[in-house]
Amino acid sequence: MRFLIDAQLPPAMARWLASIGHDANHVQDCGLAHERDSVIWAYALQTGAVIVTKDEDFARRRIVVANGPSIVWLRWPNTRKPQLLMWFSAAFPRVIEALERQECLVELAPPRRPVVRP
Repeated sequence: MRFLIDAQLPPAMARWLASIGHDANHVQDCGLAHERDSVIWAYALQTGAVIVTKDEDFARRRIVVANGPSIVWLRWPNTRKPQLLMWFSAAFPRVIEALERQECLVELAPPRRPVVRP
């Protein structure tokens, strides 16, 4: 599977995906680090890449546009790279399953902590 990692995420995510056998690039690797979302969208569509992003704009756009790249939307808070990669790698089997079912938007959020009331 081919993935394009958006600018808010670390290039290490693309390297991790490549290490487990996927074709993965960070937007920085493709000269797209400072491009508008529409340019990144078009590139992903042209190359058949799934966009992995923290940008809600990509998710919103994919909901209303019939023809577009699949989006993996990470809704995790800003965190250190090792923690982010740990969360992503743990959730990745579900991502693959969803994409194989041809879901066009895969949303990943951290598990909710239970609310403890006194």
